[in-house]
Amino acid sequence: MYALLAYLIIILCFVVLLAFIYGAVREVWRTHHPGERFWKQREKKERVQKAPKAIKEPKMKPVKERKAPREVPVRPQVNRARISAAPVPVAVSIQHTPLYKMIQPHITGDVEESSAERTKYSRDTSLFTKMPQLVVYPKDANDVSELVKAANGARAHGMNVSVTARSAGTDMSGGPLTDSIVAVFTKYMNKVIAVGTEGDHGYAVTEPGVFYRDFEKETLKQDFILPSYPASREICAMGGIVNNNSGGERTLEYGKTARYLEEVDVVLSDGTQTTFKALNARELAAKQQLPTLEGSIYKRMSALISTNAKTIEKARPHVTKNSAGYALWDIHDPKTGTFNLAKVICGAQGTLALVTKAKLSLVKPQKHRAMLIVFLTSLDPLPQVVKKVLPFNPESFESYDDHTLKLAVQFMPQMLSQMGLVRATRLGLSFIPEVGMAITGGIPKLILMAEFSDETAERALKRAEDARASLASMKLPTRIAKNEQAAEKYWIVRRESFALLRKNLKGLYASPFIDDFVVPPDTYPKFLPELNALLGKYDLIYTIAGHIGNGNFHIIPLMDVSKPESRKIILELAPKVYDIVLKYGGSTTGEHNDGIIRTPYLTQMFGQDMVSLFAETKRIFDPENIFNPGKKVGGTFEDIEKDMIRSM
Repeated sequence: MYALLAYLIIILCFVVLLAFIYGAVREVWRTHHPGERFWKQREKKERVQKAPKAIKEPKMKPVKERKAPREVPVRPQVNRARISAAPVPVAVSIQHTPLYKMIQPHITGDVEESSAERTKYSRDTSLFTKMPQLVVYPKDANDVSELVKAANGARAHGMNVSVTARSAGTDMSGGPLTDSIVAVFTKYMNKVIAVGTEGDHGYAVTEPGVFYRDFEKETLKQDFILPSYPASREICAMGGIVNNNSGGERTLEYGKTARYLEEVDVVLSDGTQTTFKALNARELAAKQQLPTLEGSIYKRMSALISTNAKTIEKARPHVTKNSAGYALWDIHDPKTGTFNLAKVICGAQGTLALVTKAKLSLVKPQKHRAMLIVFLTSLDPLPQVVKKVLPFNPESFESYDDHTLKLAVQFMPQMLSQMGLVRATRLGLSFIPEVGMAITGGIPKLILMAEFSDETAERALKRAEDARASLASMKLPTRIAKNEQAAEKYWIVRRESFALLRKNLKGLYASPFIDDFVVPPDTYPKFLPELNALLGKYDLIYTIAGHIGNGNFHIIPLMDVSKPESRKIILELAPKVYDIVLKYGGSTTGEHNDGIIRTPYLTQMFGQDMVSLFAETKRIFDPENIFNPGKKVGGTFEDIEKDMIRSM
């Protein structure tokens, strides 16, 4: 029996290794021969080799021609009527649109209007598509300023023009989509300007087009990280992290991006540049005296906050994560007496000002980690598991479901082919138990990951083991990953969960529309049965992942969006889900933000009085509605229906 098991393990090892080699070769081939299949290319080469060679003709000595006697040329009679002038080459003039002609002369960066370039920025990872008229790659903050001024000039000439900021385009809400001008920051404004230490913490100053993976490489050189990074850390950029008020796996302990945002350089809606940061009462009074748009913003926002303080505080979401609406409750800090407009820019999706630079505080990560993994065959024990584990203060408490794990096993070669041989082999072998689960049909319904960090490996492991012991009476399958290397495979599946769904399902589209709601974890026993009963009324395939420790669920239905009945479900089901979420004191979005998909639900969440304050905030910052219209304020259900994709 044991010998047979050993043989099976050896065979699985070879299968994993072969899968890696196959995946790596295929990825290299695709990179260097796009659109060509290997065997077709091979057949083509063989046909060329087998083709008969051309016969070389023998070399002949050239024969000298005798010179003919000189003749006197006779001038022929010319019929001038038949002579036509030789064609003169004419320069082809490129016909630019009126909007291009209005914008391009003011920009030192690039301005593009080709169909290919515009199509590239017509999608993000949401359910929507919008074709921009113009793509602008600003070189610096002055370019952004000139762009906004030129856009205002175009409006003065009767053009319906707006400006929408975009970094990496990983947004799931439709936030960076526009049918006007999109300003893309990743091409030029992609530098980490400074990383340093202030007091007991670090800080970094960054442009919005920096990819988080590159940002973290710089901060780790000084042993710091920004702990609010999202699961899309390998492909997202800093502009989106700030403008969505992102959170992620470490938010349970460290909080969201707004906690770390100290100041932002911005371009206002009239094209002027300024910096928003914490001001004391004297500094605020001085700002209010400025005879500029900036002065007006400070004066009117201060009045709005003080006049409506009770309404704003009552509307503050009572969950650990929220990206819905404008964070008016964070502008004035009663403890320090400071007034900081950077806090409302964070999470505003570029609807109030365009961020050109951000200063963020950083933390030193704990050096050691251990993970408790819990396997659930149904969702019934989930509330009790979370209740028992949370008192041990995990740094993160994440989850993913059986659909995600099956896809991870199925597409493991593609995932591993992007890694080095040694790491890929190690990870491939570590997935053998999961491959066995997939073969035998023993995949659990939900995998929970509670990670504990500490200054020593022993203390981190002890906390994980203590949490495991608290679950002993529940008799659940569990496992301990004693270090980060042992836990790596679980993180890969968790972080890649949405990408796996989005890229690899033929005929079905990963449809994020109830993808980010939050409820207090202590409401799970009542909330989850009601949610499951509602979802059970619809014939849906869906996946569950997310930040289970702070009640942030990512439910992604897999749908054929080309069918009208699927699009109908999207508009019908979302408000019903949000009714249950809000009944238990939750939020419609913890980190993915409002965008096109959730802006119409802000009244459902906050009520009309608060939505009116959001609209007034938008008018104070952006009276002409030039920045990313239809997001946060003014979005409608008709927009959802109109801009939804119709094909995959």
